[in-house]
This record gives sequence, structure tokens and C-alpha cells, in this order.
Amino acid sequence: MARPIKETPILFGEDARRFVERMNQVRKETPEERERRLADFELGMKMLDLGERTKKKSV
Repeated sequence: MARPIKETPILFGEDARRFVERMNQVRKETPEERERRLADFELGMKMLDLGERTKKKSV
């Protein structure tokens, strides 16, 4: 049986201020990092597709 999901904590004070500040910062990504991230995503999608096709064949 699944365990119950805990409540999401609420941030107050300094923790909340730091969280909002960090969320408002835009992270820069170099073209090389973007290319690597997209290549990793494509590889993951191919692996998922191959796994789904293999799963369908064995059923």
C-alpha cells in the first residue's frame, strides 16, 4: 500500500526571501550546454520509445 503524501512545507522569513530571490534569477546556458541537454533529451526519448516497442512485442 502507498505511503501518504506529506504536506508541502511553507517558507517564512529569510528562507522565503532567499527562495523568491533564487527563482527570479535567470540561469545562463551556453550554446554547448544547450546542445548537450537537447542531445541527452533526444537519447532519453529514443530509449523510452525502444522500451515501449519492445514491451509491445513481448505481450
